[in-house]
Amino acid sequence: MADTRPPGQAAFRRKAWADAYAELTSAARGTALALDDLERLAIAAYLVGKDDESHDLWARTYQQALAAGDLARAARCAFWSGFGLLMGGERARGGAWVARARHLVDEEGLDCVEAGYVVLPAALQRLGGGDPAGAHALFRQAGERGRRFGDANLVAMACLGQGQALIGEGRIGEGAALLDEAMLAIEAGELSPLAAGIVYCGVIETCQQIFDLGRAQEWTTALSRWCDAQPDLVPYRGRCLVHRAELMALHGTWPQALQEAQSACRHLRDRPGEAATGAAYYLCGELHRLRGEWGEAERAYAQASRWGHALQPGLALLRLAQGKVAAAETAIRRILDEAGEAPARIAVLPAYVEIMLAVEDGPAARGGAEELARIAETLDAPFPRALAAGARGATRLAEGDPRAALGPLREACRTWEELDVPYELARTRAHIGRACRQLGDADSARMEFDTAQWLLERLGAAPELARLQAIASGDSARHRHGLTPRELQVLRQVAAGKTNKAIARELHVSERTVDRHVANLLAKLNVPSRTAATAYACRHDLL
Repeated sequence: MADTRPPGQAAFRRKAWADAYAELTSAARGTALALDDLERLAIAAYLVGKDDESHDLWARTYQQALAAGDLARAARCAFWSGFGLLMGGERARGGAWVARARHLVDEEGLDCVEAGYVVLPAALQRLGGGDPAGAHALFRQAGERGRRFGDANLVAMACLGQGQALIGEGRIGEGAALLDEAMLAIEAGELSPLAAGIVYCGVIETCQQIFDLGRAQEWTTALSRWCDAQPDLVPYRGRCLVHRAELMALHGTWPQALQEAQSACRHLRDRPGEAATGAAYYLCGELHRLRGEWGEAERAYAQASRWGHALQPGLALLRLAQGKVAAAETAIRRILDEAGEAPARIAVLPAYVEIMLAVEDGPAARGGAEELARIAETLDAPFPRALAAGARGATRLAEGDPRAALGPLREACRTWEELDVPYELARTRAHIGRACRQLGDADSARMEFDTAQWLLERLGAAPELARLQAIASGDSARHRHGLTPRELQVLRQVAAGKTNKAIARELHVSERTVDRHVANLLAKLNVPSRTAATAYACRHDLL
């Protein structure tokens, strides 16, 4: 039978957003649209990427609803107009429209579902301001209002917020269960496209923050299907590409991950205020860094910075790979000092431990590994536990206790294999190889090094391959004299007659770090002075 509904409604129902937008726009030229159709046109405009036009349509619908005395609808239109602006980064205009919706509800004493919607921005503000308990109370209030009026969209968005707030309070299991509950509403087809997109992106980003890779993978796949079923969809497709690229990078398909991340950059850069744009460029920078393409990494990080994305710890690790050790050390210490809550710190701590080991600040590395272990215990997820075990093992290895290092390193190795994270697996197996060789097990060491090399070659991780070779040669030297590679480097500079200040400039480290290296090498060689250390180096052919 022919569809007798007005133009645009059929297209809207089948989620053909471009057709719905075109047909409703055409209908609006001939006659005034009903309020329901004006709302549909505002939604369709947003979903095909016409943000400014969508805002104007919401404002127009607000005015017409107000004139018609439909105050609840007017409040709803004001809310969505403001919420869309807030998501686009326009805080002043967005906040003003949300405030208009809230005032209308409060001043008119409206008992409607919109009274729950206007609570959401305040709850998000508390969550972002470090008050998860206060945010949870407001989200719960909004959810109760949604259930009372049978509004699945509000219930799901409030459920997402409550889950995020509980996670912010450290109640990871309870929070994750609420994230799943919010997602089930999408699976059941209960949500509008606006609410569904918000819930999808919010849940996936939260799962990534707590390193729950299983959930992140599952819901990213679901988001991909959802986007693919709506070819005209613009707002959430770029974020979907970023999430997919992040997971591809983690699982070692770096060329495909880079291609997806670059596609996300192209898709998102025409949408001002879209936070995912910076994340897409940062991911490009990370992939270039891991592949040794340092010029491309610099350019990608610069783009990420222009879009307001934090550049650490990637930039510090790039400086370390480039041999600019002092710059890496300064940056990572500052970033860790500034990092507040556990999710922010766990993103920095592995790089902090790696850089502290590179500058041979053992106490700092151990402190970072211990903090990482404490945070991993609260998150209770495999990924952070593997990070913590790997950091603990690497620190113990650097402290000269290979036997104690093997347990945590093997624990990390098992988890990386289960999670299919080949880059971290390769690095961990290289550490295991070092430990085995220091314990005299040359055959096991060779097998671990060979496997690590095979994995890194498949990935195209050129800098880590070079580092693996340096680790192997460095351990051979250490067997003869007990010095670390950096201490041996400092000894050669001392033997050349250079001062600590000159050595610091040469090696791109702080003078304090050189002082510590000199004291350590004198103690290890059991000599009283720099002159005696030089004589020792000459006698043992270390120069």
